[in-house]
Amino acid sequence: MTNHRIYTMRFASVYGLYIAKAEKKGRTKTEVDEIIRWLTGYSQEKVQMQVDKQTDFETFLREAPRLNPARALIKGIVCGVRVEDIEEPTMREIRYLDKLIDELAKGKAMEKILRM
Repeated sequence: MTNHRIYTMRFASVYGLYIAKAEKKGRTKTEVDEIIRWLTGYSQEKVQMQVDKQTDFETFLREAPRLNPARALIKGIVCGVRVEDIEEPTMREIRYLDKLIDELAKGKAMEKILRM
């Protein structure tokens, strides 16, 4: 397994960047939180606990209570790479979340983002 730098980044710092990106485009922290909960199965309280504990991104995903099976429906390009072609599981999960936040920032409806 390749150890990417993002794996050791604190989830709290990436979370803050997700919120800033969404708010810059007129979206909300609440919507970011809903996306994270949908993807990972964390409750809002548990997301906040992970932020407060300064958990690294890899641990945040590894400890996710229930990764949403519908995440396999997430398709497209993030950082120049097609998410569905990423073989390394942890990086694929990170890019799924990146893609959902990108969709939010681009103004997509929450129902479409959450594959409803």
